[in-house]
Amino acid sequence: MAILHQKSLQTSYQRQRLTSKAPTRSRQRLVVRAGILEPGATVLVAGATGGVGQLVSAKLIERGFKVKAIARPRSAKALEGYGPNLQVVQADLKDPTAIGSLFGDIEAIVCATGTTAFPSDRWNGDNGPRPTDWEANANLINIAAGAMKASGGDLARFLLVTSAGVERQKELPWAILNLFGVLKYKRDAEELLMKSGLPWTIIRPSRLTDGPYTSFDLNTLLQATAGSRQDVTLSLSDSLAGEASRIAVAEAVVQALTCSQSENKAFALSSKEGEGPGTDETKWKTLFANAQLY
Repeated sequence: MAILHQKSLQTSYQRQRLTSKAPTRSRQRLVVRAGILEPGATVLVAGATGGVGQLVSAKLIERGFKVKAIARPRSAKALEGYGPNLQVVQADLKDPTAIGSLFGDIEAIVCATGTTAFPSDRWNGDNGPRPTDWEANANLINIAAGAMKASGGDLARFLLVTSAGVERQKELPWAILNLFGVLKYKRDAEELLMKSGLPWTIIRPSRLTDGPYTSFDLNTLLQATAGSRQDVTLSLSDSLAGEASRIAVAEAVVQALTCSQSENKAFALSSKEGEGPGTDETKWKTLFANAQLY
C-alpha cells in the first residue's frame, strides 16, 4: 500500500487565486508500497458530505477501509455515527494551508467535490464553480503531487469525480450547462491530474439520480438501491448522456480504487436497465478492462 506520511510539515502558502496555467505546489513526504488498495488502507475523501461522497465513505467503511473525510463545519454532522473507521476533518480545500496537515497515513484520495452549475445558495461563501471545481481540486492535486516528487513515492490512486460533458463544452446541451464555467473548471482539474505524475482515475457520470442521500445514517445508505436501473455503461470517451445513479457512481469509485484495470483512465458512466455488476469485484474489473470508445 502507498502511505502518504506527514513529517513535520511546514507550509508557507499564502491564500491566492489559482490559474489553470500556474498552479501551486507543495513539499511533503510520500512513500509507495503497492499500486492498489486493500482493506485497512486509509482513504482521504473530499466532498464526503455530498451526494456521491457520502455513499463512497459508507461503502469504504463497510468494506474495511478507513476514511478521513474532509467536511466544512456546517455539514460535518452528516457523518456522525459512522463508527471508529471514520475521521472527520473540518477544512476548506480552497485554502492550501488547511490541507497540508491532512495527509498523514493517507494511501489514496477520492475527490467528489462539486457545486451547482447555475447560481444558487450553494455558491455562498465563495463556493461557485471556479473555487470549487478548479481551485480546491488543484490545491489537493498539487499537494499530493508535490509530496510524491519530494519523496520519489506515489499514492496508490487519486480518483476524481467530474461530469459528463467536460469534453463537449461547445455542444448542446453542455454549452448551456457550462454558462458559468462548471465544465471548463472540471476539465481543467482533469488535465492537471493527468499531468501530475500521480496514478489517477477519473469518473464522469451522466446526470445524477437517486438521492442525494445526504444526512442519512450508515445502514440506510448501504441499503439504498437504484431500482431496475442497476446496470452501467462505461466509455473511455466523453460520449455518454442519460443519467447515472449516485449509487452506481459511488460503487464505481470504490471498485476503481481496488483494481489495476482502472489506473490512468477516464471513464464516462451512465446507468441502464438491468441487474448490473452490483458489488462483484470480478464483474467490475471486467467492465473497466473492456471499456471502449463509444
